[in-house]
Amino acid sequence: MDLTFSLQAHPHHPFRTVEDDVSSGDLLATWRGVPSGPFQERPLLATANTIAALSTLWGPPASEAVSVVDRAALLSRAEEIGAWAIVPFDELEMGWKVLRVDGLSLLEKGLSGRYPLRIALRLAGDRRDVLPSPAEAQDSFSNRKESRMTVLAMTGVTALTRTTAQVMETEGLLYPARDIIGWLVSADLTHISNEVAFTSGCPVPPIQNTMRFCSHARYIELLEAIGTDIVELTGNHLLDYGPEPLYQTLIMYRQRGWSWYGGGLDLAEATRPLKIVHGPNRLAFLGCNRAGPAYAWATETSPGSAPCDLERLSADIRALRAEGYLPIVTLQHTETYQYLPTPEQVAEFRALARAGAAVVIGSQAHQPQAMELYEGAFIHYGPGNLFFDQMQSIGTRQEFIDRLVFYDGRLLSLDLRTAMLEDYARPRPMTPEERRAFLEMMFSLRP
Repeated sequence: MDLTFSLQAHPHHPFRTVEDDVSSGDLLATWRGVPSGPFQERPLLATANTIAALSTLWGPPASEAVSVVDRAALLSRAEEIGAWAIVPFDELEMGWKVLRVDGLSLLEKGLSGRYPLRIALRLAGDRRDVLPSPAEAQDSFSNRKESRMTVLAMTGVTALTRTTAQVMETEGLLYPARDIIGWLVSADLTHISNEVAFTSGCPVPPIQNTMRFCSHARYIELLEAIGTDIVELTGNHLLDYGPEPLYQTLIMYRQRGWSWYGGGLDLAEATRPLKIVHGPNRLAFLGCNRAGPAYAWATETSPGSAPCDLERLSADIRALRAEGYLPIVTLQHTETYQYLPTPEQVAEFRALARAGAAVVIGSQAHQPQAMELYEGAFIHYGPGNLFFDQMQSIGTRQEFIDRLVFYDGRLLSLDLRTAMLEDYARPRPMTPEERRAFLEMMFSLRP
């Protein structure tokens, strides 16, 4: 059994913390009255119960080392003074950023027993027949049960075509995923917004300088390798080579056990929510193509992406909420190469949040766009590309992979991974300096 605490950052606004990691040595020194590392500038908060629990590990804190705050006021007080806080895992809120401690994150599964803010508990008694088994005790008394956690990786644009396809032909089909594959396969559910249909008739070598896209059927090996579970079909290039490649693509997805949404064989399938139950977390995926072109939209008798009907989408969201699902909505909106969303994007994404969406993401963005918490929802106006060949600017090379962490039926926290595109095909993790500059810029934006 164990009781697990997290170190939280909240400097005046959700997500707007650039720091990712602290050392347990700095935390312990601060607890003992000698502020160290980032705690020289950040007050440390905790509730009385948290302090009492951690005192069994470290002894009582030094006078004034940790400010005692009631649980109800913890978030607002941290926001007011730019403080960090120690919070029980199961009391996390979306307004916090979870910091790694000694490189270990509570938002990843398989957490090492070396995590510094974990307290082991013991049950003792004279009658062994009434004591739970170790497995039962762990499930009953721990405040962090990985069986109740769902990690969902949401990604940006994938288009295995043009120069990306050429690099795959020369460097190997799995080359694009080489540096970030762990971020994807370690998730319970991995989402891919694949905008291009597969076909064995796709030209090899790939055609360059074209806007008519296809992916050779062999390239699906890349999606297999990264652990794809869910494919979004809101893209506007699915029918570039006609309906037959899309029919074949859906057969390939079905053979691999993958699910899809936001498009399909006809309008009914394209607009049908995809419902997934993972432990106690009930997730529903909905998507649509806002920008067109009209020939890419599904009809009652032909395949394609789902055209956007925001009134119907809002009604679906409300119905799914009533069924106990958390709606995750992705829109192929109008493409713009800028970090700020358009006023139309903001109005429509926020309307979906007000309808009850837990997450709203813009799948159209080839360049990352701002994010916000709104009406209890996480809105990311665009994470940027995942696998695509746009190397023309720093903006199109920058990428987010949003790892959403659900726990006991609610969206608990976010883990924002950042990458930089190389070789027209291969995203790599940003360096610490690149990540800091990128996050500082993105966090300064106000939609």
